Amino acid sequence: MLVKTYCAAVNGMEVTTVTVEVSLTRGVMFHLTGLADVAVKESHDRITSALQNNGFKFPIADITANLAPADLKKEGSAFDLPLAIAILAANEDIPATKLDKYMLVGELSLDGSLQPVKGALPIAIKARAEHFKGLIVPKANEHEAAVVDTLEVYGMENISQVINFLNGSYDAEPCIIDTRKEFYENQYDFDLDFADVRGQENVKRALEIAAAGGHNIIMIGPPGSGKSMMAKRLPSILPPLSLSESLETTQIHSIAGKLKRNSGLINQRPFRSPHHTISEVALVGGGANPMPGEITLAHNGVLFCDELPEFNKHTLEVLRQPLEDRQITISRAKYTVSYPCSFMFVASMNPCPCGYYGDPTHNCVCSPGQIHRYLSKISGPLLDRIDIQCEISPLPFADMSQASPGESSRNIRERVITARALQTKRFEEYKNVHCNAQMSERMIHHFAEPDSDSIALLRNAMERLKLSARAYNRILKVARTIADLVGSPTVLSEHIAEAISYRNLDRGDWAERGIPC
Repeated sequence: MLVKTYCAAVNGMEVTTVTVEVSLTRGVMFHLTGLADVAVKESHDRITSALQNNGFKFPIADITANLAPADLKKEGSAFDLPLAIAILAANEDIPATKLDKYMLVGELSLDGSLQPVKGALPIAIKARAEHFKGLIVPKANEHEAAVVDTLEVYGMENISQVINFLNGSYDAEPCIIDTRKEFYENQYDFDLDFADVRGQENVKRALEIAAAGGHNIIMIGPPGSGKSMMAKRLPSILPPLSLSESLETTQIHSIAGKLKRNSGLINQRPFRSPHHTISEVALVGGGANPMPGEITLAHNGVLFCDELPEFNKHTLEVLRQPLEDRQITISRAKYTVSYPCSFMFVASMNPCPCGYYGDPTHNCVCSPGQIHRYLSKISGPLLDRIDIQCEISPLPFADMSQASPGESSRNIRERVITARALQTKRFEEYKNVHCNAQMSERMIHHFAEPDSDSIALLRNAMERLKLSARAYNRILKVARTIADLVGSPTVLSEHIAEAISYRNLDRGDWAERGIPC
């Protein structure tokens, strides 16, 4: 008897419907075809044990199972459940009448219980697109998949429940959640707040500008000046995720297997902080089985690199293209996948190897050559892609000891949201452009054209700091954001002047500037 069940394979961000075909004839062999990896081939042993421990016998027959399309690589253990159900249906242990109405995914334990799988949300979206009546998933993936409306999602504890459901002896209720209620409920529930930060008003201002325009920012200062503290609070002043952004972000984290059990849509912007020992593959994605990297997991959020010069130089250089294109295409011999990676890049670093260059409270023990070598670990092209470069001074005791808290994240966030609203209206006719940081050269000339006074100011800065053409565009983008924060329709010279003040690290000439040690 020939029976078909339906599953899905996730490759990169793409989901393909997989038809599981099982044919039983007289014999004693088991054949699995369809470009299955080792995890899929091992399903035979898991299925055999799961059926035996739930009162069913694995059929003694010549079984041929095919995963179509046969030229698409199948990975992971999500095919256990559709294979087991197809084998039982082919052996006439369960009726095959309902099998074409449901998509099934799930990993089987030896006792028959269903273990969670990666990519339940994109699979649910695919099931709805293919007009399946419902989706049967492990109980742990139920909440995640139920985000998709107009699709019946059934979370099952074990294979016995699935069998009884398909037999009609178990009346399961589909999981129904109020997606919008859950999404908006905890959008502003942050553990960290800028009210905890005393002093450092210039840095807070730089972070506010960065958040308002989606700009990349680097903070440079001695240890203990509050770089990491403020970076970790940046998500609390960013505009909230929209539903479409949240759905896209949740899909990425679902594919990577990073979602918590029984979790729905991600309602806060992601914050990723990889260690400086991270490899290139872990940062951008890829591997033997293509998986999203840290830059993709930070999509629609923040990628924070603490102690930037400590990262491997080659690892940092792979950030150049993603920072410009906001998309990464990984090409290998066996596959080519594309991942979105539109994120805010936030970095922090010390001014020298010992960390105390320019610190009035400590003596720096580094030579000019050591400082130069330390800063040269960050290449000029990468530094050009960072819009805002902010120096941080140690916090004086007077600011540290003040009793009054700083400005709250809520107040800063309101100004940021107002500025972003102006940008959304400005770019409504442009596809995939939502903030000033995403403006093209043509858009910069249209929306941030400087006046004669500003041009003279820019010319002086370009000559003095020897800035690149890319840095020129970055200055205009930042100036446009500063103008948006004060509600100015045009970019004025004071906006340009403030934007130029955030390019003082371009040359990396700390050892030549005569800063007292």
